[in-house]
Amino acid sequence: MDESNRPSSYLDEPPNSRLFLVTSKSITEDIIREHFTAFGEIQDIWVVKDKQTKESKGVSFVKFAKSSQACTAMEEMHGRCLAEGTKPIKVFIAQSRSSGSHRDVEDEELTRIFVMIPRSFTEEDLKESFKEYGEIEYAIIIKNKTTGESKGLAYVRYHKPSQAAKAIENCDKTFRAILAEPRTKIASADNEPFSNPRPELSTNDPGPSSYPFAQDSSSYTTGDAWSSDIITRCLMVSSRTAITQEQVYGLFDLIPGLDFCELQRDQYGFSKGQAVVRYNNLGSAVYAKEKLNGFEYPPGNRLSVTFIDDGEDRTSPVGKMAMQLVAAQMMSMVWNGPTGAQLMKTSAGYAAPTMPQKARVQTDVALPPLKKLALSDSVVKERLFIIFNPSPLPVDVLEDVFCRFGSLVEVYLVPGRNVGYIKYADQKHAHDAIVMLHGKVVNGVKMKVMLADPPKEESHKRQRTY
Repeated sequence: MDESNRPSSYLDEPPNSRLFLVTSKSITEDIIREHFTAFGEIQDIWVVKDKQTKESKGVSFVKFAKSSQACTAMEEMHGRCLAEGTKPIKVFIAQSRSSGSHRDVEDEELTRIFVMIPRSFTEEDLKESFKEYGEIEYAIIIKNKTTGESKGLAYVRYHKPSQAAKAIENCDKTFRAILAEPRTKIASADNEPFSNPRPELSTNDPGPSSYPFAQDSSSYTTGDAWSSDIITRCLMVSSRTAITQEQVYGLFDLIPGLDFCELQRDQYGFSKGQAVVRYNNLGSAVYAKEKLNGFEYPPGNRLSVTFIDDGEDRTSPVGKMAMQLVAAQMMSMVWNGPTGAQLMKTSAGYAAPTMPQKARVQTDVALPPLKKLALSDSVVKERLFIIFNPSPLPVDVLEDVFCRFGSLVEVYLVPGRNVGYIKYADQKHAHDAIVMLHGKVVNGVKMKVMLADPPKEESHKRQRTY
């Protein structure tokens, strides 16, 4: 059965038991089964194929009976070659169907479990109970800040996702173990707690129905623990409107050094309008914060970008000063270096370059090579009208895609709307773009590409220029 026709309860039960594979197009279902059977019971394999040609798209899904089997397969098979002469495969845990993403379940989400424990448990008791499933990175008991007494709740973090999955599957059921949600924010200054990450717990259970999360260097925190002048490699991106993983990644990857990008979702899999972004150096993070905080993306939606904890120790004044000095130096390098991302704001997004810049474009369409832009004063022979779903693509991405057909004059996005116009100096080039791109998905955004209505020419009105 086609995976798209599978019920979500089958695909997502148990959670994290389905793999997402990126392979060479020559890799068949039989080859996948041959290499992955060793890790456990395979319930289904689905190779994604082109509807017209029936050829593989180089994307597959493998459904295991257990989460630990899928995690072990991911750990062992990521980067392996399945057949001679083929490229190494990429293996990820597939997101739930409701989340809209297949690839970005990060280790931080898969290695930390949340458990209920007897209030008499010490951290040694906790480690002793869970060490048989794998090497423990840390174990933390959540305690009342005032009394110091255990709340009967704890976190255990393993080094590998498969270890955490085995612990959940095999530990005593009284622990009621589940994967812990990644921390996206901390309580406010008056210590208001988070909403309960264990909705199945009632007020009659040993633990409270809501409580603060334990301090944890791997969690993402904000608040008075880090004042606004502290610089880190990690950013929280907030948006008033819905944004996709691909949109956030595409925007922040314009700046060199992007290491991690994750859209934050609620318990039902819907976007919270927030994303965590981490760079591998301070300079890029500072640059991203300065250039993209307040940036309108999509047009009309102002992004908020703030620093959050990246796990580095900055408790001493000397440490703070040192990190700020390093950040200032690296910031200068990012701004002045040849690899710095040149982000120039306009009312529509990015300023159009005189030459098409190579943007990060992900699409199933086999695009022609890049071509030069037409002169800005060229006569416009044809205009295309584009409708974006769910939101517009950046101008540089649109230029990268639409310049490939030749004679591209200009890309224009209508502020505050999910539509735009493409101007060509040659009608044939415009029609070629329609044929190849109408109904296609680029960077997670579906485009409807059609001929634009001719501008109205009325004696008492100026002709439209877009």
